[in-house]
Amino acid sequence: MNKWQHEVWEYAKTLAVAGMLAAFIIAFIGQSFVVYGDSMEPTLHNGERLVIDKVTYKFREPIRGEIVVFEPEIASEHPFIKRIMGLPGDTVEVRQYKLYINGSPVEEEYILNRMYGQYEQQTVPAGQYFVMGDNRNNSLDSRYTEVGFVPEEKVIGRAVVRYWPPTRATVVDIPDSLAISAP
Repeated sequence: MNKWQHEVWEYAKTLAVAGMLAAFIIAFIGQSFVVYGDSMEPTLHNGERLVIDKVTYKFREPIRGEIVVFEPEIASEHPFIKRIMGLPGDTVEVRQYKLYINGSPVEEEYILNRMYGQYEQQTVPAGQYFVMGDNRNNSLDSRYTEVGFVPEEKVIGRAVVRYWPPTRATVVDIPDSLAISAP
């Protein structure tokens, strides 16, 4: 084997190992996800692409404010993406245009518009989560019986990175107002 063939062979082996490593990561650690719809605006927009972490929740419970992807109970072409607002045991309520968690109003600088409608106070059952889209007036979420509380086994993972479009690439963080109130 001459020097050129040897270099090509080395590149081919490197690419094969990288491909196998990428396949392992996608299958067990992370997954690409496309945002469908505008229920998470202004935080996430239709067509944006995210990396979903599928490992973290095997070692810890979700935290209030994290954005998660889950399989809804209703028939849907795509998984849903929403923000966790209520944890197991929390009481949640919507009144006077505000979300209340455990009786306290939640400051939400990241939502698109003032929220309309009411949601009677309910307690989030064990092993389930109350989720909402950031575009509160255009989001099919836990306030509606079609979605309801999300069982933990339906959660695929949490959004960690937006990589597309490149001009909006960023780490997906918990808003400061929710990070303060996280358990």
